[in-house]
Amino acid sequence: MKKSKKSFATLNRIMIIQLVLMLALVLGITKTVSERTRKNSLEHMNTIADERAQIIDNYVTNVEKTLTNYSKAKQIIDAIENPDDAELQKAAQKYTERFSKDVDNLEGIYVSLWTTQVLAHTDIQYVGMITRKDPEPLKQLQDAMLKAGDGVYNTGIIISPASKKQIVSMYKAVYNDKGEPVGLVGIGIYTEGLINTLDNLKIRGIEDSSYSMVNVANNAIIFNVDKEKVGTETDNTDIINLCNKFRGSDKSGSGNFEYKKDGKKYISTYTYMPSHGWILMIDDAKKEVYALTIAMRFFLGIFGLIILGLIIVFNFISRRQALINEKLTSTIKKNAKTKESLAVAMYQDVLTGAGNRISFAKDIEAAEGSAEHPYYFLMCNISDFSGINAQYGNDAGDAVLANTASTLEDVFEGQKVYRTGSDEFVVMIKANAEETTEKDIMNQVNMALRQLSIAIDTPGGNVYAKYKMAVLKKSYDINTAVITVLKDIVNLGGVAMYGQVEYRDFDEK
Repeated sequence: MKKSKKSFATLNRIMIIQLVLMLALVLGITKTVSERTRKNSLEHMNTIADERAQIIDNYVTNVEKTLTNYSKAKQIIDAIENPDDAELQKAAQKYTERFSKDVDNLEGIYVSLWTTQVLAHTDIQYVGMITRKDPEPLKQLQDAMLKAGDGVYNTGIIISPASKKQIVSMYKAVYNDKGEPVGLVGIGIYTEGLINTLDNLKIRGIEDSSYSMVNVANNAIIFNVDKEKVGTETDNTDIINLCNKFRGSDKSGSGNFEYKKDGKKYISTYTYMPSHGWILMIDDAKKEVYALTIAMRFFLGIFGLIILGLIIVFNFISRRQALINEKLTSTIKKNAKTKESLAVAMYQDVLTGAGNRISFAKDIEAAEGSAEHPYYFLMCNISDFSGINAQYGNDAGDAVLANTASTLEDVFEGQKVYRTGSDEFVVMIKANAEETTEKDIMNQVNMALRQLSIAIDTPGGNVYAKYKMAVLKKSYDINTAVITVLKDIVNLGGVAMYGQVEYRDFDEK
């Protein structure tokens, strides 16, 4: 009897030790997985914030290019050099009106003398007007343009005095042959197009997020989900501290912080854009950001309870130990497959199997080119893709997309293929300059175009898809801006013809 009781006590002690060890293990795993999932969620938001910042930077850069192109037009230069020639002034006004029609979201573009007397303007009512009559504001503008030299003086995103709407405002000095400033050009672009672009970019996993942007120079709100706050000074202490931190800094920075609003907890991920002095933030409820973390904790908690229950059963039903171990192993494998599926879904386009835009942004950030190992980027855009869907059906359109991706992967074997838009694909090719020439690349491009031009059998019938293509070579300073450049080249060209695909070498001086 005593021996039986002793054995029972020993069994209880062993069971208690097992329970304690398993509980510690479950708590340790829960803590590790939760912290890692939390970190991944924040890194995901940081990546999205950086991508949105790049979109904003590209938008502003395009405005600068537009103003620069306008300033170099012969009609504009002739008008400045001959302000008393009525015919030249008419020619400048006609060119300005024609140029304005091709600029999206344009508030106005104009040319004036150095004294700010308007010679030509998108809105003819401003012709002849002097925009800076007071000496001090005039000198401030002139000094700022002279400081910019041959570049563009970017006043930032402001509320326009004329339209009372938010615009990107820029100026550029025009010099004579002696290097003396004789005139200037100015432009105002509504930010509505940029805002619509950002609003339409949903973020997987944090669909209820919103973005905002502030100017570190004066703490003024540039973008906000509450439109009435635009142009006002922020009252958020965390944002004010960030403005103080980055004010005057020429180094980029990113991070996140938590805050409370109306009783709810929020997480804000920010990235500082030193070239403009802006901080872009993506905000979302803490509950949604850490939804996966909470789910993982719940799952692991349930999992731990199950394990504890199984241990108790193990001590009394040893014959079922093998079966229970098998179930546990199966559960762990399913978890691993689930994590693997989540990782693939984050970086892969579901329909075509090609990399998605996030994957492209991640890979291009890590790309390091050189003269010996340049990068070639091919953009392949399906011409009139909406027409294919309308005529043959969405299933046929899906078949065309899948065929495009598989053909590019076959022709450019071993290279990365990405679907960066609804009907847009990009191939990123890292070449060895000693083994691969531009001619070799273009031969592959033409081979791909020839194969893509063959009719494919779809649920809606045989479809002959046409494509717009462009190739860009770049060895240094490689970033996501290549997509914007390729889009500009593709949009300017027509349907790609064999042997006539547009090629640009950005390494040539």
